[in-house]
Amino acid sequence: MNKEICCPKFETAPWNETAHEWTNKKFIKDKVFSIFYMPINFGTVMKRLDKKVKNAKGAIPDWLCLSDHTSKWNIDVYLAVDKEIPDAENVTISGEYFSKVYEGPYKDTPKWCKDFEALAKSKKLSIEKQYMWYTTCPKCAKKYGKNYVVIMGKI
Repeated sequence: MNKEICCPKFETAPWNETAHEWTNKKFIKDKVFSIFYMPINFGTVMKRLDKKVKNAKGAIPDWLCLSDHTSKWNIDVYLAVDKEIPDAENVTISGEYFSKVYEGPYKDTPKWCKDFEALAKSKKLSIEKQYMWYTTCPKCAKKYGKNYVVIMGKI
């Protein structure tokens, strides 16, 4: 990939208002420090995780990285991987998930979350847990002209 674009272009169709069944889907987990939900060291954590995957000659399916905002001060991130990664916290996630793609500035997140909850309710889905997937870094979002964010809800 060219150095000016580090994130692949995001394809919305597979993730927009679709269901996904995962059985022991592999991820590596890390933590991002945040202040009032604003990530401080997200890039540093992602570079660290990417290095571990590359060193293990692994892959990141769909470039999927789920963010779980556990408090105003912490975000647990789950980076999808294709195999066990040494020197990383390897976890698996199972269950059925419903996803919806949103586009726009991050400040719209509360509006997206309300919309997602209403959409799930209209489909008679009960959301147990919610994750955010920031599909590209801010630089690449600017270069592509789109800032896609996916909300994934465990149903």
